[in-house]
Amino acid sequence: MSQPPTSADALIELKGITKTYGKGDAAFLALRGVDLSIRRGEFVAIMGPSGSGKSTLMNLLGCLDQPTSGHYGYEGIAVESLDADQRSLLRRHAFGFIFQGFNLLARTSALENVELPLIYRGVPQRERHALAAGALAAVGLPNKLRNTPAELSGGQQQRVAIARAIVTSPVTLFADEPTGNLDTRTTAEIMELLTRLNKENGITILLVTHEDEVAEYAGRVVVVKDGLIETDRENHKTRP
Repeated sequence: MSQPPTSADALIELKGITKTYGKGDAAFLALRGVDLSIRRGEFVAIMGPSGSGKSTLMNLLGCLDQPTSGHYGYEGIAVESLDADQRSLLRRHAFGFIFQGFNLLARTSALENVELPLIYRGVPQRERHALAAGALAAVGLPNKLRNTPAELSGGQQQRVAIARAIVTSPVTLFADEPTGNLDTRTTAEIMELLTRLNKENGITILLVTHEDEVAEYAGRVVVVKDGLIETDRENHKTRP
């Protein structure tokens, strides 16, 4: 088993993270004291059965939810001490998100979908057009700028979603079952794209999946069970 990074070289560091939903007799402990360290530039797959806590863990890492207790450090920032506005700023400036359902605006072109995070940042129109076009080219869709989601295949829609996630040059990319709605061939194409973004752009990728074939693309596999990390290992079967 690989040794986890020390505090000095960790991009992400969790210590004793718990998450409880509900109160009293209805309380459910989704995470039971998770310790996890991730280096900048790693590609980590998070796996586990339904109800294991893997999605809760991903939501906490992406600042979409807050832990009940414990420490979450991101680049030395104590995330658990941030207020809602500060967490929103962290998400906006350091994170990118890819979801199983693509989450594209139906009546909006690929270019305009990719521009959305830049609009939130206040980037001028000409600059955001150029950045969005560059991101679409980076994911292999240089000629689909004006197409709406209805005019694109499922794989192309997910590529648009990935372009939207990387257009702000995030440090960390969170991918929640990004191939769950795709066929085998398209899954391989999307995973090869994520692998290239990780290796060539240095983006740290945290991916939730229940598919062993998808996890094989990651350099490290973390398995969550009953709210705890069951195993954490290097993946020597990493695909090219």
